[in-house]
Parts: sequence; structure tokens; C-alpha cells
Amino acid sequence: MKFVEEVVVEEFLPTYRSLLAADLRDRGLTQSEVADLLGISQSAVSKYATGAVEVNDRVADDDRVRDLVGRVGSGLANGELSPVGALAEAEVLVRQLEQGDLLAKLHEEAFPPLAEYEGSFDVHDPESGLRASERVLSSVRSGLRTLEESPAFTTLVPAVGSNLVEALPEATRVEDVAAVPGRILDVKGHAAVPAEPEFGVSVYVASVLLAARRAGHAARAACNVRYTPAIVESIEDLGYETAEFDAVGEAERAGTADETDDDLDAAIAEALADTPDADALYQTGGFGVEPIVYVLGPDAATVADSVRDLAEAR
Repeated sequence: MKFVEEVVVEEFLPTYRSLLAADLRDRGLTQSEVADLLGISQSAVSKYATGAVEVNDRVADDDRVRDLVGRVGSGLANGELSPVGALAEAEVLVRQLEQGDLLAKLHEEAFPPLAEYEGSFDVHDPESGLRASERVLSSVRSGLRTLEESPAFTTLVPAVGSNLVEALPEATRVEDVAAVPGRILDVKGHAAVPAEPEFGVSVYVASVLLAARRAGHAARAACNVRYTPAIVESIEDLGYETAEFDAVGEAERAGTADETDDDLDAAIAEALADTPDADALYQTGGFGVEPIVYVLGPDAATVADSVRDLAEAR
């Protein structure tokens, strides 16, 4: 009897690690850095990267494996993908290859009685919550890098600070939205990001995004920037559609309740009634409320690109 997990350990893992170690070394990482990212010893990295470990050519030549190596290698090297996220991506491909695919065929060859069985085993869900969360966090990290690397972005940071947020596909609460703890601030012309993104740490920007989604907007990400009439005009000059909503004060809540802000929902729903696909929402301020523009988009990386373009176009 031979389990498919044994095939993964004996055939897939050495091959995948060899390809990934070589990819990371080609990207300029040291053996020590590669070892830390992969959770293995430096001597193992040396063996993998130099081809001293036997690989399975069928696994190594599979386009999906090579695509995974490229995506994970790039994400780990630039910091947009965490080791946990890299593991989740690899696990999904492994489970896919186990379901009547390459690893299943290797399993049948290693254990011939399986060839007589025509059924399949649904071992793992490829759309796991872990994978979805890591993808959102990776997107926010990518967007933050874009904002940090744009000197012009700081001219758009409002007094209350900016935040870049992205929601899970089925988000309903603030806890389902990833953001920067605290705010992104302008520190001597540099966008200062205080910490790694995490879920449930944004109140108002996340609430605006969720309110837009409840009103039927397809956006999953948002970034708040400074408001002036000229900034709104610049957004429209770039070909984006804008919509104004009535200023609503920041809700005083811990971000854990299921209840929504009815006033905010109503204000945004009214604004989107005539412009349901608006690329940016804005309010011009009120008593104790700073005027703000909220740039919307399908993901944090795309929103960050839009904000960068806006900053550099002014």
C-alpha cells in the first residue's frame, strides 16, 4: 500500500523545492535567505539549487508547476507573498494534481491496484479560506509597495492619514477586510506604513467599502486620499467616474459587531443610485469630518496603481 502523500514527499516535494530554490537564487537571494523562506537548512538549499537532489522530470516539466515556481518565487523575493501564502499556493496545486491528474497518475504507477479504481477522492477545497485570505493580504502588500515607491503619493495623504483596504470575496464585516493597522502617514515626504496588513483593523475606510458593496458596487478594494475640487477634477480627467455622498462621521465601534452604519449606507446608496459603477466616492466634509476621496477598484494592487497615477498626473 502506498499513499499519495508518499508520492508528494518522494516525487513532488524534492522537485518543487529544487526549482524554487534555484529560482530564488536566480533572483539574487542568498542561501541563508532562501533557507529562511523555505524553512530548510542552507546545506539543503545548496543541494537543491545545484541539482544534487534527484528530481522527477514529469513534475519539473509540468507547466503548472513551473508557473507556480515563478509566482511563488517572485512573491517571496519581493515580500508580497508570505511563507504561509506560498505554502497555501503550493498546497492547492498539490491537491489539484492529486485529483485524477499528474500526481494521481504517479500514484497509480507506484500502486497499480489504484488503476482499477475509477472513482476520485475530494481531499481538499482549492478555494479554502486560508488561500483567499493570503491572496487578499498579498494584494494589499503589493499595493502598499506601489504607494511607498511613489514620491507623489504623499501629496494625496489627508490629515487623518490614508489606508489601503481589500475585502474577502464574501465580506460582510470589518473583520473580513484587510488593511494597514493605524494609518499611512506622510513623514517628511515619505509614505510611512506602520505595520504589515491584517484583517479587522480599518473602521471607516473598510466601512465605506462595505457600504458601497451593499449598494451593489462590485469593488473589493479602496484607498482614501485628500479631497479638493482639483483632485476630483484630476480623477475625472483620467477617465474615472466620481460620485459625491453626504459626509458621515466616523462610526465609534470596535469593528467586531455585525450591525452596519445605516447613515453611511444610506448616503452611499444615494450617491451610487445614478452612478452605480463610480470609480471614486467623495464627500466634501462637515462638522468634525475631514473631506475625503475614496478610490475604488477590484483589488488593492489596482487601486494603488490608480492612486499613483492620480498623484503623478497632478
